[in-house]
Amino acid sequence: MPSNDTAPLKPARVIRLHPRDDVVVALDQLIAGVYVASEAVTVSGLVPPGHKMATRTLAAGEPVRRYGQIIGFASQPISPGQHVHSHNLSIGDFVRDYAHSAEARATTMAAEPATFLGIPRADGRIATRNYIGILTSVNCSATVARAIADHFRRDIHPEALADYPHVDGVVALTHHSGCAMDAEGDGLKMLQRTLGGYACHPNFAGVLIIGLGCETNQIPRLLATQGLAESPGLRTFTIQDSGGTVHTIRKGIELIRDMLPQANAVRRQAVPASHLRLGLQCGGSDGYSGISANPVLGAAVDLLVQHGGTAILSETPEIYGAEHLLTRRAQTPDVGRKLLERIRWWEEYCARNGASMDNNPSSGNKAGGLTTVLEKSLGGIAKAGSTNLVEVYQYAEPVRAQGLVFMDTPGYDPVSATGQVAGGANLICFTTGRGSAYGCAPAPSFKLATNTALWRRQADDMDLNCGDVLDGTRGIAELGAILFEQLLATASGAPSRSERHGYGQQEFVPWQTSVIT
Repeated sequence: MPSNDTAPLKPARVIRLHPRDDVVVALDQLIAGVYVASEAVTVSGLVPPGHKMATRTLAAGEPVRRYGQIIGFASQPISPGQHVHSHNLSIGDFVRDYAHSAEARATTMAAEPATFLGIPRADGRIATRNYIGILTSVNCSATVARAIADHFRRDIHPEALADYPHVDGVVALTHHSGCAMDAEGDGLKMLQRTLGGYACHPNFAGVLIIGLGCETNQIPRLLATQGLAESPGLRTFTIQDSGGTVHTIRKGIELIRDMLPQANAVRRQAVPASHLRLGLQCGGSDGYSGISANPVLGAAVDLLVQHGGTAILSETPEIYGAEHLLTRRAQTPDVGRKLLERIRWWEEYCARNGASMDNNPSSGNKAGGLTTVLEKSLGGIAKAGSTNLVEVYQYAEPVRAQGLVFMDTPGYDPVSATGQVAGGANLICFTTGRGSAYGCAPAPSFKLATNTALWRRQADDMDLNCGDVLDGTRGIAELGAILFEQLLATASGAPSRSERHGYGQQEFVPWQTSVIT
């Protein structure tokens, strides 16, 4: 028992995630001398909220576990009660038991599938939003694309869409590439695949593709490689062929005016939740992400899959070190091996560029309590729930399978979500602990706060508070069910916070792997 001089003024609140863990996570700031009764340990120094405290003696080089899994290795001896972070914990390699498909289980489907109010397209696809989009083949046409979209902004030109209440808006999605790159390289192919995915996204009722005219990414080839063709809902042209900037802007405005009546002639109707393709994202993660918001999202994903829907897990560097937990639930060994192929590609990619997989976490992640990429990954895959991994896709590939799938993307949120939407995601769910301001037109983005302090501080940007899990007022399953219903409402047209703020155009960031010459 502690002596009188170490007795705390109030009980120390910590969370133990697994019986085998060597650390617990502080729910409040812990100071030296505070006795943690649940662990029978006295704090030996400052431990910030969201950070880890050792619960037993750890020798230098010994593995350290959280979630019952290795998150790193002690870089020096660690005593019970000490703060465990970058100063005494480092990444290291260890043998993973991939055990392909060993834990794959059949999913029990819902007896009565849930529905949402979606927008049916003529080809049978279902939209969650109804935009007209302007895409650019090259950065050189970005300015005219934005000028055309600005003409239809409801905040500055409310009259432009006054007669079209069922059109959510006109958005310009521009980028910084499209020329001075290998015309036969993978970088151009990836860009074209991304643009093609957006051009045929169900959330676009019509699309313009605008180029300069002399770029590497020629529009005719873009259309051909993506199986696209000009139609009343897909128009293309270039600045050079249109007679310059003023004429191009005027032409673009007229073409969109032509599209508006047809775009407006839609009505939402009840459709099965199986039409939902949910992109899973986490950004500005903290030490609570893997305890609250990510498991809550995982619970909602399990419900979505049980109702026939699809969830897209991504951010390959942020499953690194935890990939064995996914291969074990791969529907087939081939699916598990495809995931490992992407992991190996990333290892080689980092090696070629003199980088390390442990460059992730970011500074903000570390300030929030995450120490290594292994720890971040274990918390990150909690977003994926517990159902089988049914397929693995490369960046921006069309997602055809239903259930939990994986798409290879970087960990950087705008690049990752851009790939997911190109693959067909019609809704994004984004967890954050440090705070994020993010949107992803044309797909609505719904954001979860990991802790109540963030919810109160940045309420303008958050859609659901998962801090209730930490506060003990709601459980993961209960919040997961609430989240599932709120995602259905968002898919039905209820605006998310990021949509109200106008986020989504500048966040279109295709992954660029090509050498720019």
